[in-house]
Amino acid sequence: MASEFMDFDTGLLQALDALLIDQNVTHAAARLNITQSALSARLTRLRQLLNDPLFIPAASGRGMIPTPHAIALRPELTKLIDRINDFIKTAHVFDPQNSKRVFKIAATDNPAAILAPDLIPMVKAKAPLVKIAFTLPDKARIATHLEQGDIDLFVGAAEDGSNELIASTLFEDEFLTAQRVGHPRGDKPFTLDEYCSLEHLLISTSGGQFHGMIDAALAEVGRERSVSVSIQSYALAPLVLSNSDCICTLPSRFLERFKNVLEIHPPPLALSRFSMNLFWHPRMQTDPAHSWLRKQVVQAIGRQRKS
Repeated sequence: MASEFMDFDTGLLQALDALLIDQNVTHAAARLNITQSALSARLTRLRQLLNDPLFIPAASGRGMIPTPHAIALRPELTKLIDRINDFIKTAHVFDPQNSKRVFKIAATDNPAAILAPDLIPMVKAKAPLVKIAFTLPDKARIATHLEQGDIDLFVGAAEDGSNELIASTLFEDEFLTAQRVGHPRGDKPFTLDEYCSLEHLLISTSGGQFHGMIDAALAEVGRERSVSVSIQSYALAPLVLSNSDCICTLPSRFLERFKNVLEIHPPPLALSRFSMNLFWHPRMQTDPAHSWLRKQVVQAIGRQRKS
């Protein structure tokens, strides 16, 4: 029985279906976009496997008449072809409205804080049953986690990725300096001397550090600043800044969300712009659900540029 099953292929099933519909070799071959001889070969094979002539020439000399066996096969054949088509399409269809997919995005505090506020309501509006999780990345194993499907996307700097991953620039950003509304220094632009004399808040994602890229940039011009507070979470920064006289230099996309409690100025020294990339594993490139998620992420970032 197993060997007989293996002898069937979709070409034979399609041939039988086309012959049942057209009851004419010429028309059925045209429907399948194959030659009449190729269709005749398939019909011969079907007759052998099913032990029945299946079709006999019509008395009029035009077309073919299905045997009772062929007619009896038609309802189940139609269902079988429909099931095969559904099977083939399953991996290529994503229905956001009814999907219960769980998406996991790995991102450090800064890109997560920039992306999540716009992405989450956008996803929930289009896919109400979908779940989305932001997790902290293990950068040393990020390629493995993406390959194994532990996470769907990773948002990080170019140097955080690897050659085996697909990367796309998500956004570029610049650094701005923030202080609380009503800061004693007033709301005028910073001078370099003033900038270096004030107390600074630093965000150390590794935790507990009081020196970062701003200090390196200052050192290049022979200056230094006073970092008196170090925190590990971007989310905590607006709370600390709005309740102290510290200042902090952070990405503009993050600071723009807190204009109601913070005053923002360009820093008084040249700082390089930076980019954030979106990374995913090549095996997910053609997955419709994954492609849909990537599109939502890009649209969420694009919405920020327009607002």
